Amino acid sequence: MKRRNFLKILPAAGVSSFVLNGFALRPFANSRIARIVGDCDGIQERALILIQLKGGNDGLNNIIPIAQYDTYASLRPTTRILDTGAGAYIDLDTTLKDSRRVGLHPAMAAVKEMYDKGWVNIVQAVGYQTPNQSHFKSTDLWLSGGDGTQANYNIPSGWMGRSLQALFPDVEGAPTPDMPDPLGIQVGDSNPSLGFHTETEHQNAINLTGQDPAGFFSLVQTIGGAPILNVPDSEHGAELEYIMSVEQSVNKYAQRITDVFNAGTNAGAYPATNLANQLKTVARLIRGGCKTKIYLCALGGFDTHSAQVDSGDTSMGDHANLLKTLSEAVKAFFDDMEAMNIGDKAIACTFSEFGRCARENGSFGTDHGTLAPMYIFGKTTNPGVSGTNVDLSNLTGDNQLQGIQNDYRQVFATLLQDWLGANNWVMSETMFEDYAKLALVGSAYLVDPQCYYGGAVTIVDTPPDVQKLMSIFPNPAQHTAEVMIQASETYRGRLTVHSMGGSLMSSNSIQVFAGDNRFYVDVLNMPTGAYVVRLENLLSGRANVAKLSVIH
Repeated sequence: MKRRNFLKILPAAGVSSFVLNGFALRPFANSRIARIVGDCDGIQERALILIQLKGGNDGLNNIIPIAQYDTYASLRPTTRILDTGAGAYIDLDTTLKDSRRVGLHPAMAAVKEMYDKGWVNIVQAVGYQTPNQSHFKSTDLWLSGGDGTQANYNIPSGWMGRSLQALFPDVEGAPTPDMPDPLGIQVGDSNPSLGFHTETEHQNAINLTGQDPAGFFSLVQTIGGAPILNVPDSEHGAELEYIMSVEQSVNKYAQRITDVFNAGTNAGAYPATNLANQLKTVARLIRGGCKTKIYLCALGGFDTHSAQVDSGDTSMGDHANLLKTLSEAVKAFFDDMEAMNIGDKAIACTFSEFGRCARENGSFGTDHGTLAPMYIFGKTTNPGVSGTNVDLSNLTGDNQLQGIQNDYRQVFATLLQDWLGANNWVMSETMFEDYAKLALVGSAYLVDPQCYYGGAVTIVDTPPDVQKLMSIFPNPAQHTAEVMIQASETYRGRLTVHSMGGSLMSSNSIQVFAGDNRFYVDVLNMPTGAYVVRLENLLSGRANVAKLSVIH
């Protein structure tokens, strides 16, 4: 995965029209999906709900590898889920091959019901390179999009923040006509998540606590106080700036959140649990018209070193209670969404910082581990089990699971592109461009590439008044093209190159000065063909364009 220096992210192709060969080309605005091609409108309504299982979920007790049950039982003589009798596992799907056939924890009966409807995909053996078994660091890695290698160990921003900032570059912590809602909402935890943290802005997500929207305002009160005018140049000062930015963001969106919450309803019953209340709030916001793209919910307590199971009944205990809470809350949410005829507007995905050790620890529990499953929920998922069971005969020297089948970034990258419609440029800005997609979204709900956010263009009418003061040399170009522009004023600009089909080939933020300017475009890796070079004035929205030919 590439590292990059982060700049203020600006529109990949802008939102104004530009002219080529007498026709106006209009980019599909990054803050909304094009209404011109395909049935794209529904994608605007889609939301991704992330459910963080804090503490390290024991995947081996969620989904038991049936064909390896004897090995599983020998590794966990006092914590295993039984295969017969009272408290036995649920055979999830008898049609699966032995390598994929799993026994579901008996507390997850609600997940079985959803699976039978085709509303569940279980992604097996998920992890990342060189796993870290610290709660804090591993959580940071999952939220930042990093891993245990030196190159990706200390990414200071979150993948959610980067993706949202790239998807909506014209939304800078304040409502806009096209996006009146916060890009992300964190529910049930007053501590801002690193996942929404960006390098240049901290304002693309807000926090809600509980079902009552008053909790939204109480967060402002807990931060409170007059703004600090002289912020020290230190790590402490950076934290103060972050806290103040969160408060400012909350104030800007307060009325809108209240309005959509009051406009929404719930049609179904929910369990009396904290996670259920979080999801109940999300359902009501979506029903009320909220266009937020990513919601982050949380369920804690998965650090089950002891009392994971009851000594007299392994189907009971702390872990069973957590799995029951998760399963029933998620089922209630999607039943509610379906009852309100908006069941096709959301997908939910679970994640945890790590799994648990394959061998129990002697205290009716398990210690920190490596791999674990992820669950994808919703009527729009591609149902089934992705991957095969972990090989319990292939453990590390300290009894840890090994053999990653799916990098967690593959899961998130798939959902961003196939569900939320992120184009390749957005994936690059998120730092997920190198991860192969998985078949997690149902074929009927896959986003048509023509409907991706950002970058694409199409021919429309009425050319705008554009000054043609830009030239390119050499043209045709083989390696590098020099773009020359004479400007009457100084302004911030964005220099982009598009294929004739509208694909964004490159994008760079630049500073244009009054007078003559020269910029360089690397075309070495571009296929032979014709391209459009566009320089937009980000202050006025006016743009200059020229045609570029590439030969090799």
